[in-house]
Amino acid sequence: MSKRSEVIAFPVKNRIRDIQRCVDMLETLQGDQANRFWRDECRALAAHLTELGYDDTAMRHEVMEFQNAVQAQLWAQSQTEEAARRDTY
Repeated sequence: MSKRSEVIAFPVKNRIRDIQRCVDMLETLQGDQANRFWRDECRALAAHLTELGYDDTAMRHEVMEFQNAVQAQLWAQSQTEEAARRDTY
């Protein structure tokens, strides 16, 4: 008798290196290049999660969580940079 097992991967919102890599790229790229990079990253992540066996709903949830984590890091870094600018005046 076999039991069905479920793959539980490390949540993508906690993949600090991937988040920081995306933040670094998004701070470097501009316009269409930034948009293309971000779309490609999210599509690659979705494909990877699908290959791991995530159903569509779970995959979309993980991609959204990753997007939120990247956005939060971008915002946090911008606040740190803004504070540093204020301190120099």
